[in-house]
Amino acid sequence: MPTLPDRLSGSVVFPLTHTNISIGRHLTKTFSASRLNPAMTSVRLFPLFQSLVVLQVHLSSQLEDNKIPPSLCTGHPGIPGSPGVHGSPGQPGRDGRDGRDAAPGEKGQKGDRGESGETGLRGLTGDTGYAGEKGEKGQPGECAVAPKSAFSVKLSQSQVLALKVGDAVRFDTVLINEQGDYNPETGRFTCKVPGVYYFAVHATVYRASLQFDLMKNGHAMASYFQIYGNWSKPASLSGGSLLHLVPGDQVWVQMALSEYYGFYSSTKTDSTFTGFLVYSDWKNSAVFA
Repeated sequence: MPTLPDRLSGSVVFPLTHTNISIGRHLTKTFSASRLNPAMTSVRLFPLFQSLVVLQVHLSSQLEDNKIPPSLCTGHPGIPGSPGVHGSPGQPGRDGRDGRDAAPGEKGQKGDRGESGETGLRGLTGDTGYAGEKGEKGQPGECAVAPKSAFSVKLSQSQVLALKVGDAVRFDTVLINEQGDYNPETGRFTCKVPGVYYFAVHATVYRASLQFDLMKNGHAMASYFQIYGNWSKPASLSGGSLLHLVPGDQVWVQMALSEYYGFYSSTKTDSTFTGFLVYSDWKNSAVFA
């Protein structure tokens, strides 16, 4: 029978498994005993080596097929390996499926007011809008005051006036002249409100015949005459006319002939000159008080 060293000369390599480790421990004990009794050790180890050979063949076939049970491959954790080399970039993946619509989130807080932007360009003129509805009737307005102009004056001297041709008769006593259009110092009326006026002259004639003209800006507009026939009492002469005036025009009474100067005035009889506005030409006249 071959000895144990002859049996081991074939350098059989056993995988490091749980079973092999147990067998190894048993062999260690046997080798320790063989030092005391070599003959007995050879007899005992031969069947054991036969079992190891069969187990080696069986385990080798399982290693090739990667069918070794995990329970037989348990060992101490190995040393961590070195990091591997970075692999090359992979192919682009396919587009993923469309995701589901998310539910609306909660309303956020109001943000701070932004700065005012620059003024934009002027836009084009828009189309004319439709006519609006008729509004409600307004409150009655204040009544406009019609333009006014009126005067009335008379002679104050109780005597026959010594007047020359071309002289204006100065009716020096004012009866009414609220607008101040008549000037008693010159005997002339000056127009302020354009329109139609009526002028009238009522003269007392005594001790001489009388002839006078109603003048407008130096032109005789109407002439009046009364002869005196040595009557014991005074006579009268009256006349009037409508004249159209514009602002600045002047009207007065003027002697026509030097020998016909019979204007007379006394405490019982007067000679008067009157004028007033009939209507104004102003369509949008100012308001006169």
